[in-house]
Amino acid sequence: MSLTTHFDEINEDMAFLESWEDRMAYVIDLGKAMPALDPSECNDLTRVEGCASQVWIVPEQNDETLSFRGASDAMIVQGLIAVLLARVNGLSAKDILALDIKDDFDKIGLASHLSGQRSNGLAAMINRIQQIALKAQS
Repeated sequence: MSLTTHFDEINEDMAFLESWEDRMAYVIDLGKAMPALDPSECNDLTRVEGCASQVWIVPEQNDETLSFRGASDAMIVQGLIAVLLARVNGLSAKDILALDIKDDFDKIGLASHLSGQRSNGLAAMINRIQQIALKAQS
């Protein structure tokens, strides 16, 4: 199973959840299932600016693909990171830059229910991943 398939599975699971509360509980569970970052990885180099919560994204490049690990001090944001990483992990920098990640979050019904602060934080996380992909591509 590729990690992109995992995002597709998240999309399918979200379609079966009728209430916003059930969807958020599912997103939170995805975040709880993520492996924790080592405390030393939560630093100024990995911190995502523009998020109301503390967010860290750690990139790893393997041959032609990128993978990311992440963490947040907020449960919902941790879940959003899990969904975001399921979308981009294992892709090439070129493929990541070709994605419309915001649209992907719209399609699974997450973006429209986020507060303004969380929407801004999600945009900052997406921007950070795209900047890392852009740097890896050059």
